[in-house]
Amino acid sequence: MLDSPRGRGGTPAGGPAPAVLGPPGPRRAARLTALARLCGPAFVVSVAYIDPGNFATNMSGGARYGHMLLWVIAGANVMAMFVQALSAKLGIATGRSLPQVCRDRLPRPLTLLLWAQGELVAVATDLAEFIGGALALNLLFGLPLLPAAALVAAVSFALLGLAPRGRHRFEAVIGAMLAVVLVCFAYQVLDSGSLSGAAAGLVPRLAGPDSLLLATGIIGATVMPHVIYLHSALTRHQAGLPGAGSTAPGASAGSGAVDPADPAGLAGRRTAVRASRADIALALGVAGLVNMAMLTVAAATFEGGDPGSLTAVHAGIGAALGPVAALAFALALLASGLASSSVGTYAGQIIMEGFLRRRVPLTVRRLVTIAPAMAILAAGVDPTDALVLSQVALSFGIPFALVPLVAFTASRRVMGPLVNGRLTTALGAAVTCAVTVLNGVLLAQVLTG
Repeated sequence: MLDSPRGRGGTPAGGPAPAVLGPPGPRRAARLTALARLCGPAFVVSVAYIDPGNFATNMSGGARYGHMLLWVIAGANVMAMFVQALSAKLGIATGRSLPQVCRDRLPRPLTLLLWAQGELVAVATDLAEFIGGALALNLLFGLPLLPAAALVAAVSFALLGLAPRGRHRFEAVIGAMLAVVLVCFAYQVLDSGSLSGAAAGLVPRLAGPDSLLLATGIIGATVMPHVIYLHSALTRHQAGLPGAGSTAPGASAGSGAVDPADPAGLAGRRTAVRASRADIALALGVAGLVNMAMLTVAAATFEGGDPGSLTAVHAGIGAALGPVAALAFALALLASGLASSSVGTYAGQIIMEGFLRRRVPLTVRRLVTIAPAMAILAAGVDPTDALVLSQVALSFGIPFALVPLVAFTASRRVMGPLVNGRLTTALGAAVTCAVTVLNGVLLAQVLTG
């Protein structure tokens, strides 16, 4: 039998769509398969939320204050989900990364300023990740920190060879490393019984300036500015769904905003946005549980006595829970360092490409970003102190990514029909203001001693 002519979306030309296109089981499986293909970017992003900086801040917070700062981790994780959902939607709606949209729509001097701070954020990120990975190799094999950091750089560079051409393979490898961290901390939680009394830690409270410093570090380690830029780049390919290529009336050339007169394109992008939300909820939900597990393990193991370094944390876990728990901690730290350093360098490439339309070889970028970490290790600076301070520095870069993100996703000219609603925009503004005010209070405390 000859096929009948078909209009857009497979509907027979000149007639309504048939009531039943096939058995419901295969149709449901096909829909799930299509949604699964849109998932994965959030798992790449989520690794940045459990990088070695999180180990330092969460372990220090749990050791000093018990479960008290659990509410900070929970709140920061919810904020991270919200922010990453906005970033993913921007990429889907426009077909461009946040740095590219900034370059297209902001004055050149402001774009250069945003690029400069974005690069500094990427360097601070790599600082934490290289040092954490080097510490893990030192704990596992006794390697000196300098050659261990070089080995972390080499392995993470090999992982970068999978992205972006082997995007799904890159996502699978990063997801596997996330699973390693999760399993290792699940073992430690079960071994320590650290969930006892954890519910009280969900009640918001602080205990002076030191706890505020740690809370800010936790937020900086959870709401990561470099992956705000990266997530929009990872989802921009989803703007190329069939029928999604028309530009909305009034949108500038190259904005990619979907035309409301193109129902197939709009439906495809709405499907991609829903898939990204599920992707984010699952991936960042796992990352949030890992962060909470870190703090509860430290609270149960050290009981108010801060060990002062990740080396001492490893030794303390070994003494309290046994060598298998200590091994699990070191393996989790290694997986975190390797995965997050790859993601950090990839984000740095996206930042430069988006803001400046420039690319440098990944080898050169890797050498530049590892230099500060090598210098700190060579100078004998305490690695754990460097990790905590790097996370505080990261928190100051958050407003520079959040302000344009909220502004652009609230613009119908940029987003077309996928523009934020008023409530979403209000929540985005509230998150941005809260983080900015918190950072200002912290800066005032640091300057006044």
